[in-house]
Amino acid sequence: MKGEELKGIIQGILFAKGEAVSLQELARIIEKDQAMIREVIKDLQSDLNESKSGLQITQVAGGYQLTTKPELNPYIKKMMGNESQRGLSQAALETLAIIAYRQPITRVEIEEIRGVRVDRVLYSLMERELIRSVGRKDVPGKPILFGTTDKFLLHFGLNSIEELPRPEDFSQTLFDNQYTENN
Repeated sequence: MKGEELKGIIQGILFAKGEAVSLQELARIIEKDQAMIREVIKDLQSDLNESKSGLQITQVAGGYQLTTKPELNPYIKKMMGNESQRGLSQAALETLAIIAYRQPITRVEIEEIRGVRVDRVLYSLMERELIRSVGRKDVPGKPILFGTTDKFLLHFGLNSIEELPRPEDFSQTLFDNQYTENN
């Protein structure tokens, strides 16, 4: 199998899947070793970046995904209309941040941190598939534990949860921004 043929196969798989495909899965499907697949993907990424193509291959959610280039966002938003405008509320973002940094976490623990009920917000986040039940806590009542999903990683352009900014860096960044804005 030649390099160009392998590029076409990988591009076709990523297009057909429509979501991130792990290196292991690509190697299994194509029956080639992971190092070779990784090199072909690098070449394909380079080809797409150098061309006038509107596509790119990004590493996200522990795999590779065929996506549109960021400079096409205004056109994509225009095509999608109000559907793409539906963002997350402040309450949803706060709740999602708590879950992302403290997972696995129960509803009661989230409510203790936020100081308000989060039933509707949790439902909304689960409906959007940004969070999911990851088990039950071994305490009386066995409350549901929540964690983030691969769709969460995709939504925020992360390859893994470890790519989240460290809380201490984030707090310092906020402090620095407030300091420069006020002076």
